[in-house]
Amino acid sequence: QVQLVESGGGLVQPGGSLRLSCVASGSIFSINAMAWYRRAPGKQRELVAVITNGGDTNYADSVKGRFTISRDNGKNTVYLQMNSLKPEDTAVYYCNAVQRLNLRRYDYWGQGTQVTVSS
Repeated sequence: QVQLVESGGGLVQPGGSLRLSCVASGSIFSINAMAWYRRAPGKQRELVAVITNGGDTNYADSVKGRFTISRDNGKNTVYLQMNSLKPEDTAVYYCNAVQRLNLRRYDYWGQGTQVTVSS
């Protein structure tokens, strides 16, 4: 069992920056990877960034070069640094943790945090 709590969303002007945080608790040692997803109004959920236990990262083409996913294992926290924000980045952002046990995949989700990019 894993619990995730996101924070850091808000209103920012185009070109601005925000840093999202996701604190994990529970069976954190079983987590294989963590990710950030987002869902914009009227659109499907989109994978934004992934970081594995080995530190490998991957990004959606739409955010590559602007967003950075990182982690602080001592704080059980994953971050998403968002720079050069665009209006199309407006969405609810969700933290995701992937747990692999007994050859099965389990996904855990935070409550979401709203990011609004507008002038």
